[in-house]
Amino acid sequence: MSASHLMPTYQPLPLTFSHGSGTRLWDIAGREYLDALAGVAVTNVGHSHPEVVAAIVEQAGLLLHTSNLYAIDWQQRLGAKLAEKSGLALAFFNNSGAEANETALKLARLQGHSRGIAKPLVVVMDNAFHGRTLATLAASDGAHLSAGLGQLPGDCIKIPFGNLDALTTVTQAFGQRIVAVLLEPIQGESGVHVASTSYLRALREHCDSHGWLLMLDEIQTGIGRTGQWFAYQHADIQPDVVTLAKALANGIPIGACLATATVGRLFQPGGHGSTFGGNPLACRVGCTVLDIIEREQLLDNAARQGHALLERLRSEVGSMPAVKAVRGLGLMIGVELDRPCRELMQRAAQEHGLLINVTRGTTIRLLPPLTLNRAEVERIVGTVRALVQKL
Repeated sequence: MSASHLMPTYQPLPLTFSHGSGTRLWDIAGREYLDALAGVAVTNVGHSHPEVVAAIVEQAGLLLHTSNLYAIDWQQRLGAKLAEKSGLALAFFNNSGAEANETALKLARLQGHSRGIAKPLVVVMDNAFHGRTLATLAASDGAHLSAGLGQLPGDCIKIPFGNLDALTTVTQAFGQRIVAVLLEPIQGESGVHVASTSYLRALREHCDSHGWLLMLDEIQTGIGRTGQWFAYQHADIQPDVVTLAKALANGIPIGACLATATVGRLFQPGGHGSTFGGNPLACRVGCTVLDIIEREQLLDNAARQGHALLERLRSEVGSMPAVKAVRGLGLMIGVELDRPCRELMQRAAQEHGLLINVTRGTTIRLLPPLTLNRAEVERIVGTVRALVQKL
């Protein structure tokens, strides 16, 4: 079908899928593919999981929407489950990662207002990506993302990711106005750059000593991708705010901003809202996804298979001349090359039946479902090796 009636915001491959199951997808011609992308870290429990399907079907037959003018039982249940797993007491539900980050930025401004700071600043990172709304673009990096948009809203200060000296410098220059630090524990869109545990701990200590909020964007890393519910748990720290989306409902649109009780109560009735946020369908599916991950021990599987995939890639392709680095955590892995390689997405699909992503032009990004098995690990490694060898 022609795409002539769609705004030209995407450049999709000439590939259309008809159905999926687990780690596999089938195109409209009936060809099978191994999905090593999971809809960009979304379908963590696999495609068409029977329990997810059953929850969607049953809830659609009961109730889809009432609005937040009324209490929503599934919203309360999902909030409680996330509080138990994250250590953060309060949740606000919306529909996407960008909205979740907008909520976090709003909380940062309210934190500044509560401290009498007229023009609060948020420290963000070079090469970050937090969404495509105007405010989240202001917190992101990359001129191509905001070309033609003019002056972006929001007062953000960018510093190099992982550089504590730069944090000290901006503290000395702007410390009286800074209210929060916002970052991804693993920068996904810029090529899978992993913050060290020591860096995350140092950020926590720095924020504590200055009365700032530590806000973590776990939209891509959260809900088990790294082998823990949240990537910050590898560093044994507790942030003040965490944002989620992507995998929370396995493809049903949902976003969430989690916060400590003190921070979450900066909002008052009428201070924030969402027509569709926290609807019964999305929240019921979110509860189902969390239950599946727990019962099927997918955190352990993500850690185990992720470690195997990372080590096998380092062994098989890490020393190839075109490979600059192989890095990652759990089932979030990047293979950085020394040259542009966007064509590998199409070659992987057409020649090998494997779905991958290339981000920032030079990094193969792997984000398979958490249900991945060892045989599939070996298939991914073999395909990546073959693709790089032909460059």
